[in-house]
Amino acid sequence: MSDSLELSLPVACGSLAGSKAAAYFELTKPRIGAMVLVATAVGFFLALPSAWDLRTAATLLITILGTGLVAGGANAINQCLEIETDRRMIRTADRPLPTGRLSLGEGALFAVAAAVAGVSLLAVLVNGLCAALAAATFLIYAFLYTPLKTRTSLCVLVGAIPGALPPVIGWAAARGSVDVGAWLLFGIIFFWQFPHVAAIAWQYREDYARAGCPLLPVIDADGSRTRLHVVTHTVGLIAASVLPAIGGLVGPVYAISAMILGVAFLVSGMIFVTRRTTHAARAHVLASVAYLPLLLGLMMLDKSPVG
Repeated sequence: MSDSLELSLPVACGSLAGSKAAAYFELTKPRIGAMVLVATAVGFFLALPSAWDLRTAATLLITILGTGLVAGGANAINQCLEIETDRRMIRTADRPLPTGRLSLGEGALFAVAAAVAGVSLLAVLVNGLCAALAAATFLIYAFLYTPLKTRTSLCVLVGAIPGALPPVIGWAAARGSVDVGAWLLFGIIFFWQFPHVAAIAWQYREDYARAGCPLLPVIDADGSRTRLHVVTHTVGLIAASVLPAIGGLVGPVYAISAMILGVAFLVSGMIFVTRRTTHAARAHVLASVAYLPLLLGLMMLDKSPVG
């Protein structure tokens, strides 16, 4: 029996440590974090005024690491502040804090440590502007957007600001400044978030209603406002997606491809708002998740030479 106890104790400890690590990783919302890092890298790449070298590659890696830490911290503090809301929603009830896999104190400590580490890394090893933008992203997401989710449907407007800042962070890291090109990238991701979030909110509108989150699909009984919301913001997205070509940031191949992608995305949105079913909403979420990486990838492939 003693041999059995000696063997099982380290195995149990290892399992506990592994489950804790997995819970902390889940707290960062890794799928959202991955999109943040892609957008940051695209902003960095498009802003590069010169050819790649070892120093440039190191700056990109540090920027991605620092931004990833800040994004992970923001997502973690969001869950700390929304623990009661998450408990009431089926889609979020199994997150680390509602299930007790992590305590509220552990989550908050992790969130603050990650954000501080990320901002400090950017400030010391990249530049102050990059760090300031990352700090603003954390603060707006955590302390403006998150409290507004249970108060007004306009929270999406506020949340779209930090959601669109990652490519601006990447741009600032590459150039040490922010100019028109960075804000063109900001505009694309800013507009993209509205149809994306609307489809998610429609898909889980009963869940959001149960949690007391008055998102537009929750309070829009007949779907007319949601339809207008999706169509107008998708048209805005198409316009925003073409502006980088007009501004000379990317070439004509991108411009044509962006129009084709935009029209396809608009058609997907029209199908969603016409049918207004959970299946149609889910299909539009998937279309939005495919659209943005494709668009950003095309930008990188057809980047115009920068002096």
